[in-house]
Amino acid sequence: MAERSEAAPVSPCLGICLMDPRTRTCRGCLRTIEEIAGWYTASTAEKRAILERLASRRGATEAQR
Repeated sequence: MAERSEAAPVSPCLGICLMDPRTRTCRGCLRTIEEIAGWYTASTAEKRAILERLASRRGATEAQR
């Protein structure tokens, strides 16, 4: 039986590209420059790890409000 490949996650880009100099993350998607630059060459597992980090960042940002 052939192994089914896992679908790669969709980019979290929101089209609101503005880097916050204090946090060094995009104010739209919350990714770092390194995460943005490496997204299209990242493996599915790496993309899922980025998305998990974004969820943590989003939670921390909302907790500060």
